[in-house]
Amino acid sequence: QVQLVESGGGLVQAGASLRLSCAASGRSFSNSAMGWFRQAPGQEREFIATISWSGSATGYANSVKGRVTISRDNAKNTVYLQMNSLKPEDTAVYTCAASKTITYFDTTYYREERRYEYWGQGTQVTVSS
Repeated sequence: QVQLVESGGGLVQAGASLRLSCAASGRSFSNSAMGWFRQAPGQEREFIATISWSGSATGYANSVKGRVTISRDNAKNTVYLQMNSLKPEDTAVYTCAASKTITYFDTTYYREERRYEYWGQGTQVTVSS
């Protein structure tokens, strides 16, 4: 059974940092694109970041660019989201996603939710002002 399990969320003050992790099990995702999305209360889920299977290519939403870094460790089947200078508007449930095995990666293509096959349950991030 394929599972993506996020961790690392919590309650922090504005300006703090958090590193979210997404551990995959059930199959290897070393040949998959991985992404992070978030959904705030009353809002639609939005794209945050994506990374190619090798980690050599990444893409970010304009709302977080410069404050967020996505990375992955294929040996651990884990993807990370380092978030710095957190703002109250970053408060949301953060969810990771994995694509099926791919041979082509494009940061624009993998901004769309429908490109991803597997989804985690999410981890709550709350930023107080």
